[in-house]
Amino acid sequence: MTFAEFRRAFGAMLIGLALTLGVVSTASAATVVTVNGEPISDVQVDQRLRLFRMEGNNTGRNGALQQLITEAIQLQEAKRLGISVSNAQVDDAFLQISRNLNVSRDRLTQMLQQGGVSAQTLQDRLRAAIAWNAVTEAAITPQVQISELELDQRAAQQIADFQNFDYILKEVIFVGGGGRSSQANRYRSSFAGCDTAVELSLAYTDVAVVDIGRRHATQMPDAIAKELAGLNVGGISKPRAVEAGLSMLAICEKVQAEDLTFVKGGLREDVGGDALAQEAEAYLERLRSQAKIFYQ
Repeated sequence: MTFAEFRRAFGAMLIGLALTLGVVSTASAATVVTVNGEPISDVQVDQRLRLFRMEGNNTGRNGALQQLITEAIQLQEAKRLGISVSNAQVDDAFLQISRNLNVSRDRLTQMLQQGGVSAQTLQDRLRAAIAWNAVTEAAITPQVQISELELDQRAAQQIADFQNFDYILKEVIFVGGGGRSSQANRYRSSFAGCDTAVELSLAYTDVAVVDIGRRHATQMPDAIAKELAGLNVGGISKPRAVEAGLSMLAICEKVQAEDLTFVKGGLREDVGGDALAQEAEAYLERLRSQAKIFYQ
């Protein structure tokens, strides 16, 4: 991996993980700001700025300084809540980054050094990220409430007409695949309903009739749900390739029924994630507004 490739991959990965930066110990360096009495040095800012450049982050020196201030506040809040981050946790996170980049731990350290960044700088960043994740879980997640009414409304907006059906289905499988398409189509043309599905299959070799049971349209891929929506009870879908061979779905029962359960399941995670992110941002803003920040 070239340095340019590393820069792109490293920057994209850290942005995707939403990692935050930590504090580097630099006892002999000049202090540029204190956060609730905790100093941040010019060396720390320089190191963070170098890391920014490796990531392709162009927010500059002030961006690096503000990020360090934020991380100091995050770590202090974790400490107030009795949350500690072990060196083992940080080492595991550092190793995971090297794996994501498909390089060894030592090679990652070398790449950082080539950019003028110490491994400790990244490790401190990881420590802050891990600590803040723990703060989020302990203090913020319990405050996030997801409105069932909002989920219902969003889910209803996403349901299409072809998804408003509930089925009882049988699956007819012609084992062996594409070479049996003519037989599958002959079966389909002769199909007269679920009651005779097994009897009809006896005229063919290597055919299985399986009771699928009840399925709502939202549990199926859209293409299949659309096809079934256009069929009546006693109808059977066109053959489609599956791992075992060729599959057709026969409709034994069909009723119009709106079911938001499965749509809401996916929405719950999305809406909850958005709400959690907003609450975490507000929580951090409150901490920052209360912090004693003095620039030197």
